[in-house]
Amino acid sequence: MEKYDVVIIGCGPAGLQAAIHTARRKLKTLVFGRPENSALFRAHMENYFGLVGKVSGEELLRAGLEQIRRFGAEHRAEDVVSLEVAPEGFRVVPESGKEILAGALILALGVTRRHKKIKGEAEFVGKGVSYCVDCDGFFFRGEPVAVVGTGSAAVHGALTLSRLASEVYLVAEDLEVSAAMARELEASPVKWLKARAEEVLGQDTVTGLRLSDGTVLSVKGVFFEEGAKGALELATSLGVALDPENMRYIQVDRRQATNVPGVFAAGDVTGPPFQVAKAVGEGCVAALSAADYLSEKRRAAKA
Repeated sequence: MEKYDVVIIGCGPAGLQAAIHTARRKLKTLVFGRPENSALFRAHMENYFGLVGKVSGEELLRAGLEQIRRFGAEHRAEDVVSLEVAPEGFRVVPESGKEILAGALILALGVTRRHKKIKGEAEFVGKGVSYCVDCDGFFFRGEPVAVVGTGSAAVHGALTLSRLASEVYLVAEDLEVSAAMARELEASPVKWLKARAEEVLGQDTVTGLRLSDGTVLSVKGVFFEEGAKGALELATSLGVALDPENMRYIQVDRRQATNVPGVFAAGDVTGPPFQVAKAVGEGCVAALSAADYLSEKRRAAKA
């Protein structure tokens, strides 16, 4: 098993800034993630300190990757599929399956924001349309529901609802999940419909969902699970606490420390405002806090 002082999950502005600081502290640092998945990648920046004129997000991320390599950090363009607490730190399993042992973790996973709502969606928010299975699933006990989404968040939500709802439809043209999760879905009572959701139907509350193939599902609830939950599953598997208000973001203190010793978080995954300035600042603080944590741990081991 390869060993690193710090493993950073996410290579957006928060993760890359964190890597700059941990690498400069001479900590063996590994960053996981695909820069093209960062919200910054397809954006432009002109409201950030020191920038003159408009700069592409892709350009900034490429420059950030060059910086971390120059300072000695490593980058692997793959996602992490599981995290576990280990006796010497944290066990990190990426898509390649090659396990990593980390002394400290910095979670800079970001969030996925949907850019376009379907017809009828906005009108029925709170009236059958939800964005959080864990928050609202209980209200649909014994009722038929649909889950819209292509990733692990949607599949996890559908599986959760299958233990509560009378019938669960997963609406996705394709799925981007691990083989193990795909097998679990296949063995469940969830019905996967390979189509797009096009319109939420209803009067006072949701009564149905129209799909791209013309099918109309008779459902009482529609869950759009395309947000941060897939990333948060990694955090919660470690026992990391989420914010009590809406359970969508990782809860941190002023040191960017979570409730789990050795686990820090930065950037959009800690909640709004979703600004690069905030992400960079939090990445810096998380890195310095992780370095201090490892120093204290080493001193305690020698005592």
